[in-house]
Amino acid sequence: MEPSRGECLGKTSASPTGKSPRLSARPRARPTAASLKRLVTQIEACRICRDQPNGARLAHEPRPVLQVDRRARLAISGQAPGTRVHASGRPFTDPSGDRLRSWLGIGPEIFYDAARVAIVPMGFCFPGLDAKGGDLPPRKECAPAWRARVFEQLPNVELLLLIGQYAQRWHLAPGEGRAATLTQTVMDWRQILQREDEDGPRLLPLPHPSWRNNAWLKVHPWFEAELLPELRKQVERLTA
Repeated sequence: MEPSRGECLGKTSASPTGKSPRLSARPRARPTAASLKRLVTQIEACRICRDQPNGARLAHEPRPVLQVDRRARLAISGQAPGTRVHASGRPFTDPSGDRLRSWLGIGPEIFYDAARVAIVPMGFCFPGLDAKGGDLPPRKECAPAWRARVFEQLPNVELLLLIGQYAQRWHLAPGEGRAATLTQTVMDWRQILQREDEDGPRLLPLPHPSWRNNAWLKVHPWFEAELLPELRKQVERLTA
């Protein structure tokens, strides 16, 4: 049974000031495994991008993909599933996932352990391809409908990895970590990581691990030399 429009849209986390919101405050009621399961069931049944779209209607059947467990201390936020993930129903089952796991210094056995790693993309469903064969941006309906509600159910997350511009725009407001370009935002990773927010986890911006960023990685060697060692240290601590 599909949720009603009200259930699907839920409470928006969009800022009334127009600034990119961070995560909502920790919930007053302690989340439980049952409450998270109910929310995931609603997400899996959601069809707002097809039935109440913000813009063009999604051309194919939605298939929401995420990985969550209230015990997770590390969370990953990327863009949206690509064609391979849409087919598998599992996050990052593609070359980008292989590179991401290499960056994190962990294998599939830890990466796909929901009790250790939560994966909450900006859009849960494959958004389709553009005229050049690249993935379209995450659907506009998804994050306002679900994002705050999901993180309310993940009270133990201590670090959220912001992979790519869409996650960084959502979680980092201008003047509060987000720079004019993705490159500058990622270059400021130390200052962003050091910030503490009593209402949410620490944040760490990363580029997307796609092969399309091979040239970016070559001209920014500091990413592998400086950021990745700190990233792996944090991941090891949070997934132990």
